[in-house]
Amino acid sequence: MFQVPRVSADQLPSLLRRMPKAELHLHIEGTLEPELIFALARRNGVSLPYASVEELRQAYAFSNLQSFLDIYYAGASVLLREQDFYDMAMAYFERAAVDHIVHAELFFDPQTHTERGVPIASVIEGLHRACDDARSKLGVDATLILCFLRHLSEESAFATLEQALPYRHRFIGVGLDSSEVGNPPEKFARVFARCRELGLHRVAHAGEEGPPRYIWDALDLLGAERIDHGVQAVHDAALMQRLAAERIPLTVCPLSNVRLCVFPDLSQHNLPRLLEAGLVVTVNSDDPAYFGGYLNENFLQLFAATGMGAQEAYTLAANSFAASFVAPATRQAWVLELQGTFSDLAAA
Repeated sequence: MFQVPRVSADQLPSLLRRMPKAELHLHIEGTLEPELIFALARRNGVSLPYASVEELRQAYAFSNLQSFLDIYYAGASVLLREQDFYDMAMAYFERAAVDHIVHAELFFDPQTHTERGVPIASVIEGLHRACDDARSKLGVDATLILCFLRHLSEESAFATLEQALPYRHRFIGVGLDSSEVGNPPEKFARVFARCRELGLHRVAHAGEEGPPRYIWDALDLLGAERIDHGVQAVHDAALMQRLAAERIPLTVCPLSNVRLCVFPDLSQHNLPRLLEAGLVVTVNSDDPAYFGGYLNENFLQLFAATGMGAQEAYTLAANSFAASFVAPATRQAWVLELQGTFSDLAAA
């Protein structure tokens, strides 16, 4: 059992920045910064309903999930060619390397693009090529998780899965995202059962704005191995006990939760409570271009607002490795690297 060394309040921000970590809840389309949106729009001849980068950035004031999604899908309209997806992903990976992210599992939404006539091959091959280059050039290990849009039908999800199967070797799992309220997990039970037969990992957004029942159903009807968000679990004691007992990870996104009005501010976020209850909680950035910060910024602002310290930092980083879909030996190597970072800082 690793004994977390004492770290002063002055040292904590440096530790949060330097410690190796995994990011498990990152929508790659949500990393499109306004500057890149405009650059791709010019390259592809796409007209935007905003006059400037500044005007677009000012539009990033959201009252709920749907108000964000409206701008999110508008931004994605500039992605048309394989190179666009590559450039978007590499921009994220360069930031990830600076944040000491050693592993990232990227969500991508093919239906957002195929519905606009973009071939699924362009989406997957562009992202996969970026993953390869991130590994070889930046030292960031990365994989892909294909997400179904829950506001669309299960038939559309099945069709997307069939389109993606020729590229099955390019992604490790499937997820479920987009508008949660009114689109319960049960809507996608059959397609997730098919994905399980194919040997794909399964994750699902549940309990962000939706009720705890959605988390139960994501586990029982979809066979979800991880719950994305899951912050509404605190309203169901039996669910909290199950999540802790079965070590089911939650990929929590603090800045996103505040920007989408799930919590009024970070000081009232329930992540510390989830952690104290023994859940496998992780910190992630969700859609960082829209929500005010990449992964390290989520850590820094969350810790400043809640008063958490070195023990929580270690647990959250270690949880990110435990919750990842990698081989145990790889996971253990990252944990040892994490422990070395803590020990080196304490000895300095």
